[in-house]
Amino acid sequence: MSEYTPWLKTRTFSVEEEPILGDYFTDYMNREDVRKAFNIPSEVQAWSQCTRAIDYHELDECSMWIYPILKKQTRIMFYSGDTDGAVPTYGTKQWLKMLGWPIEEEWRPWFTNGQVSGYVEKYEGLDFVTVKGVGHMAPQWAREPVQDMILSWIHDETF
Repeated sequence: MSEYTPWLKTRTFSVEEEPILGDYFTDYMNREDVRKAFNIPSEVQAWSQCTRAIDYHELDECSMWIYPILKKQTRIMFYSGDTDGAVPTYGTKQWLKMLGWPIEEEWRPWFTNGQVSGYVEKYEGLDFVTVKGVGHMAPQWAREPVQDMILSWIHDETF
């Protein structure tokens, strides 16, 4: 949990109750042979997905400043697993509303193999997509729908 949501300061876990997330990537990145292959000196600290050594703080504007700049330069897709507890869909919908961008396509379902895979809403310059039934790691837990979504979006096809 400490690597997954280091900014979550309102909840602390004892060693016994801290969730085990099975972070194989962290284990892999800190293996001696892998560090050697990446030319990482032994005096450099171990790699971690996130760290409590950084004093995370929240800003009201967060990354919202970049979206108006990107809107003029590139297509943007923001996707979210609809059961994500770290970056909830509801919060994303709130900041999208704060952008004030016109809605070009109303909220509608999208499908994979005839099954609802989530919902999409298109704004002027940004497509917001949810992935049904998964959390923060949508590509890990809904591989086929996420792959179809991303490939369709890249090729500017309806999904």
